[in-house]
Amino acid sequence: MTQKYLCDDKTEFLAKLKELVDDGVPTSSIEVRTPVPVHEAFHILRTPPSPLGWFTGTGAVLGAAMGFGLTTYAVLAWPLITSGKPLISLPPFMIIAFELTILLGAVASILGFFHLNRFPDIRSILAPEETGNAYAIFVKEQA
Repeated sequence: MTQKYLCDDKTEFLAKLKELVDDGVPTSSIEVRTPVPVHEAFHILRTPPSPLGWFTGTGAVLGAAMGFGLTTYAVLAWPLITSGKPLISLPPFMIIAFELTILLGAVASILGFFHLNRFPDIRSILAPEETGNAYAIFVKEQA
């Protein structure tokens, strides 16, 4: 069984949310839906920061490593000595490394987003008044 609280304004919503948390309702059983992001709700519910940044950072570091590795391998496998210049030169390699950093960072972010959020469940779609302009708090009963 789920209890439902609908509020029309942000201050009423935050007051009710704080009241529920102060009454001892576990934050793991509280779900909120708001028409706009409400950062104060994250602080009241003590929500930890998202691990999505780790996906992005890992993808970016792998992209940079692959960019430098790919260009270094290509130059050493098929050397083309021009005017006595060094084979491994960082300025032209940085362009490829930068592009792969952005590409793999973005792809890892998208994959991490889908992994962390799961695909939406159609059964969780509620009535329009609960997802439109209202601030909604759902409290799941603990068994």
